[in-house]
Amino acid sequence: MWWLIAAVGLGIPLVVTAMPEFGMLAVGAVAGAVTAALGGGTVLQFLVFAAVSVALIAVVRPLANRHRGQNPQLASGIDALKGRSATVLERVDSGQGGRIKLAGEIWSARALDGNQVYEPGQQVDVVEIDGATAVVI
Repeated sequence: MWWLIAAVGLGIPLVVTAMPEFGMLAVGAVAGAVTAALGGGTVLQFLVFAAVSVALIAVVRPLANRHRGQNPQLASGIDALKGRSATVLERVDSGQGGRIKLAGEIWSARALDGNQVYEPGQQVDVVEIDGATAVVI
């Protein structure tokens, strides 16, 4: 019974502080409670608690730190449009610009290269989004 109280007691700081180590210690306390329910002695209960807690911290914490440092794999918003192909609908140049169909929507566009002109029907690639204008090559 004391192990379950300890598990709940360790779960409270987990929720309040969002420190996953408290959750791992709470799981260790549950393992100690299971050991007690199976008739293990006090020393064995503490050994199981310590072993499970240390094992979880040693294995889960490095995995969590590795994933925490990674950039998200899913681009959204204008970042998702960079690098995509588009079809020229109206002549695109660097001066007046033009129109393209990008991701099913019509966008105003201008050429990245000042001397380049793209005619209707050509495929272009989006280099960046500048406000509401796609810069294409």
